[in-house]
Formats: sequence, structure tokens, C-alpha cells
Amino acid sequence: MATVVMHGVVSVDGFVADEHDEVGPLFDWYFGGDTDLVDGGAFKVTRTSADYVRPLWEDIRSTVIGLHLFDLTNGWDGSPPAGEHVVVVTHRPEPDGWKPRHATGGPHPGAAASYDFIGDVTQAVARAKELAGDGAVAVAAGDVGGQALALGLVDEVAMDVVPVVFGSGKRYFGPVDGQHLLEDPDVVIRGERVLHLRYRVRR
Repeated sequence: MATVVMHGVVSVDGFVADEHDEVGPLFDWYFGGDTDLVDGGAFKVTRTSADYVRPLWEDIRSTVIGLHLFDLTNGWDGSPPAGEHVVVVTHRPEPDGWKPRHATGGPHPGAAASYDFIGDVTQAVARAKELAGDGAVAVAAGDVGGQALALGLVDEVAMDVVPVVFGSGKRYFGPVDGQHLLEDPDVVIRGERVLHLRYRVRR
């Protein structure tokens, strides 16, 4: 059965972007090293970060995102950073005229990922797990990730923490209600300008 991992890059005060969807220095570490994160891709990280992130990304088979992220990235033009399938949580149907272009970057050059548009978080995660098989499902941090966590659908939380304070913006866990306990981190890796943390969700 697929493992569901809520994943994202985050400031030390818990934001994935500012109010204008700008990520500021959050992604600088993706370009701060000399090791390809994805073969032929633009990301060059330190060897320490690559040794952690590569296996995580390689295990991802499907990704659950919200409509806002889909619109911001244009669905990554059919080539998500990891995985072969994307499930978009939205009540809006697939945009007229939008089709994934055959990609020249990403993990599968020359082939576009599949995209499903589903109006319910629980159904979206179920579909993503079906598509993932024995692999992992990545749930993007933010509103959709927070909803999935609150619904008990997330198994692990993976955070790439960057040493910057935003003060305000788009929260990693979105407007999640109540307390949700995590286990002690089973991954703590110090990279260059990033701290990789991974927690299991306490059941």
C-alpha cells in the first residue's frame, strides 16, 4: 500500500511562500551545489541533499496538489518534479484546451504525466494511492496538505526547512484545525542552507 507523504520546502516560521506566492530564498538550496538532483535537470544541490532527496523523489509515483499550485505552475507543463501521475483537488474541470505538453525536463523526458481533476481531498488521495501502487504519494504542503493531515490521510511529514523568517504568507499546513501529533523525527539531515526533516504522523 502506498505511503502518503506531505512534502514541501518551508521557512523556519512555517511558510511555503509569501502573500504574493513568491518563495524568496526558499529554493536557493536547489541551485547551491554541484550534484544533479534529477539527471539532466536544472537542480544542482549538495551531495548531502542529493543523497536524501533523490530516493524520496524516486519513490514518489503520484502527487496531490491544489488548483492554486496547478495554476501557478501550469501543471508543470505535464512534467512534475517527481512521479508519473498528478491528482488536482478542484471542483473545476480540467481547463479547456490544457493538455500536458511532452516534457523535455523532469524525471521522464519525452513523456507527459497523467492528470486527474477531483473535487474532494479524500477521493483525491485515494485515487493517488491507487495510481501509486506500492510507491509513495506526495501531498503538496499548503491548504490541501493541511486538509489531508486533518482527515488522517497523511502517514509522514517531510519538511525541507530553510533558515529564513517570512513573518506572514502561505502556511505549510494551511488553516489546519486542532493539534496533530507527530513522532520524533526519524530523518534529520543538515544540508547547505537547508535542514531536511521527516516525521511519522502519530496514530
